[in-house]
Amino acid sequence: MSIRDTQRARVIETIGAHLLATGLAQTSLRQLAAAAGVSDRMLLYYFTDKADLLAQTMARIAADSAGQLADAIPPGAALSAGQLIGEAVRVTSAPAMKPFMRLWIEVVAAAARGEAPYPAIAHQITQGFLGWIEARLGATPEAERPAAAAMILALVDGLALVEVCSGAALTAQAANYAARLRVI
Repeated sequence: MSIRDTQRARVIETIGAHLLATGLAQTSLRQLAAAAGVSDRMLLYYFTDKADLLAQTMARIAADSAGQLADAIPPGAALSAGQLIGEAVRVTSAPAMKPFMRLWIEVVAAAARGEAPYPAIAHQITQGFLGWIEARLGATPEAERPAAAAMILALVDGLALVEVCSGAALTAQAANYAARLRVI
């Protein structure tokens, strides 16, 4: 690995921690450079532009969170939709995942407003998580897996939104209820 690649990786890790701690509020190029401990010119040396930096950083954050999910629900697990919802909510509501889920809500909101580069980032992360969910669905027919995965992702993300807005207790009750539904 070259020195430039090593520095890029360090910057991505540092800015990832910054985004998880502060959200998207402090994402001007100068603020990101300060968080990484480099000049804004150095950021543009390591990355094409701010969009490239944010896309690579969010991809790293998403990969880290996917790793936490994979540790809890390994590849090849064949769960029912209800079981997968229960496990995914358990993992995503854990203290270690809360910063990611809060940042994810911000990314989705920015994407909904059409703020570049967030629509592309949200699409990429969503596709990754849909594939992750599909790979863990057990008794769901192959043709129905994409729709089932989308429904599960919407439910898990919706529960993260409920937690931000209404607290952990209601979220836990809703997750337990969703896991017991016969249609899931």
